[in-house]
Amino acid sequence: MLLSKCALAALAVCTASIASASPPIYKYVDADGVAHFTDVPDSRRYELFDLTPKGFARSGDRYDPRLLALAARYDAMIEAEAKSAAVEPNLLRAVIVVESGFNPRAVSKRGAVGLMQLMPATATRFGVSNRYDPRQNVRGGARYLGFLINRFRQNVRLALAAFNAGEDAVDRYSDQIPPYSETLEYVPKVLKIYRTLTEQRQRQNTLAALPRL
Repeated sequence: MLLSKCALAALAVCTASIASASPPIYKYVDADGVAHFTDVPDSRRYELFDLTPKGFARSGDRYDPRLLALAARYDAMIEAEAKSAAVEPNLLRAVIVVESGFNPRAVSKRGAVGLMQLMPATATRFGVSNRYDPRQNVRGGARYLGFLINRFRQNVRLALAAFNAGEDAVDRYSDQIPPYSETLEYVPKVLKIYRTLTEQRQRQNTLAALPRL
């Protein structure tokens, strides 16, 4: 089973602490710099791709690389909702990776639901009637993230901390990241994935601009 358009999935798998019982996945990078993944390698050009980091998405779901490989289906939606909310698309993607591992049916023990793990109050606040609907969920999450970035004066670290722990928690600690272990882990994890995705996109743009030989 060859998994196409896996750049985002690969980055998520590499950076976001994944555990899975899936079969081994193999990878090779072609002459254009495009990564290809499969669980049935057909030649020696493929090398074993490590899918054994530890951990879970914030929803409590184990990351499934086969699910993450399908994340490209949400690309157009993410781009559109990010633009509408004035949020960088790769930041939105990074939040989704950490929140749900791109599982639109993810439900946390606290009752957060969907790709961006929206709580009922947040969903209502940002006009989401069906938290399981991927577009509504991403739209509400993007609007909330955009709101937080503006509220905390473009400080993305504080906005992410508030997305995780709540606005009031950031306020209580005088505009500092609350000293909660989950939040202290969450913010750098999202930022690391965001930087990796951004660097990947820059490399792809550079390669695309090169003349074909």
